[in-house]
Amino acid sequence: MSAKTSNPTAHGSFGPLAGYRVLDLGSTVAGPFCARLLADFGAEVVKVEDVAGDPVRKLGERVDGKSLYAATILRNKKIISINLRTAEGQDIVRRLVPHFDIVVENFRPGMLEKWGLGYEDLRKVRPDLIMTRISGFGQSGPMAQRPGYGVIGEAMSGLREMIGEPDRPPSRVGLPLTDYITAVYAAFGTVMAIVARERTGRGQCIDASLCESAFSLMEASVPAFAKTGKLPRRAGSRLPDSAPNSLYPTRDGKYIHIAALADQVYRRLAKAMKRPELGTDPRFADQATRARNVDQIDALVTEWTSSLDLEEIEKRLEAEEVPASRIFNMADIFAHPHYRARDMLLEVPDDDLGTVTLAGIVPKLSETPGEVRWSGHRNGQDTQEILATYLGLTGEEIDKLMQGGIVGGDVALQPKDTGAHGKRPPAKEGSLS
Repeated sequence: MSAKTSNPTAHGSFGPLAGYRVLDLGSTVAGPFCARLLADFGAEVVKVEDVAGDPVRKLGERVDGKSLYAATILRNKKIISINLRTAEGQDIVRRLVPHFDIVVENFRPGMLEKWGLGYEDLRKVRPDLIMTRISGFGQSGPMAQRPGYGVIGEAMSGLREMIGEPDRPPSRVGLPLTDYITAVYAAFGTVMAIVARERTGRGQCIDASLCESAFSLMEASVPAFAKTGKLPRRAGSRLPDSAPNSLYPTRDGKYIHIAALADQVYRRLAKAMKRPELGTDPRFADQATRARNVDQIDALVTEWTSSLDLEEIEKRLEAEEVPASRIFNMADIFAHPHYRARDMLLEVPDDDLGTVTLAGIVPKLSETPGEVRWSGHRNGQDTQEILATYLGLTGEEIDKLMQGGIVGGDVALQPKDTGAHGKRPPAKEGSLS
């Protein structure tokens, strides 16, 4: 039987993945987010970052020169800076792998093989290795070698065709949605591989594709098209075959989304509208009939919402237990007590900014919850520690690698004083700002 590489207390974590080590070779979003999910639940993650810096550090907002995107997606990781395009840098990774249970990467298929760092190469130095590979179109197939970002996989998957208004070109969500979806699948596959390894002692390779991950969300359309030939179409704020279930304007110029698709919920909505007769109207009496008459029922709901301010509508719908919500922006989220009560806004220690507010951990585990121990480190902040700890290199040897451009370090900036032993307490679930 295979065993974990390290003990649970090696880096101060007792989450369900404590004791497992992950070498994160990913960049930008999909790979790093997969590894971050594992780190949140206790895995000891070391991220290998290019000496030029991960592209994610140039995305989003910055404060005092620090990337706030990197502060969250690189949280709970130690970061070593390595030039992987050098034989010496590739050799460092090869020497690190025996110390790790899992490798996560999202290079184009074949790139790691060119460097001698493919799955078959790394299995020679760690036979029970679990390798999680994220790519645009998968590790095999006629499109495997093509470059692919999340939005490209989204376009090919059919998902992009479903986003936006029906009378306009397909739109997009203003964040890397498919990268995140794929990262969750990849993390799920990694944990399944861990469970299998505990049983069999054997590692395996996880092949997670951006295109296929997005396509998986189209599952209802697959048998429908095969049997009927009907193409799914984007429907704006509506959910097809579900009514009333859309976005409705209010008198004060705002919007509320009401989801009253189930018959009993729809009748409660009719009561909230002070139109109980609509609950038994033959045009709307059951879900299938309402779906056929969606324009009519939406017009009636719009007439009602347009006559009242948002807060009054919310009160009436809440009183009748009708699922509904205004469209929250980030200011609404920070002001709402539910996010604080559910530990979804955490004040996390940050070496440069003191603290930074990060999104909390999902899902919530009752016995072995995750924790955020620190925010994303600077590129190369932990290079010296990692090379000394895992490979036993001396300061002189590390300096030589730095001078040769093989590895990068961050020695100019030192962590702020954090008290005893130079550590701040982690932001666990239950910590509120």
